[in-house]
Amino acid sequence: MRRRVAFVVSLLLVAACKDEPDFQTRYEKASKEIEARAKAMDADIAAAEKAAAAASDLPDAEAPTNAAPSSGE
Repeated sequence: MRRRVAFVVSLLLVAACKDEPDFQTRYEKASKEIEARAKAMDADIAAAEKAAAAASDLPDAEAPTNAAPSSGE
């Protein structure tokens, strides 16, 4: 019985172990993720700059008029 349990446990351990990706595979994956993030950030920045440019095209608000000074009476 112990041999069967040991055998089953060893089979499970072997089955659970799978090869880790090599350095080149991990590097390529990380590089693609970084590039995608950079493109998304560039798009966000471009949209923010476009919105800021559109906001600066608005006409300037008129200066508030001040009431005449009071004579104190």
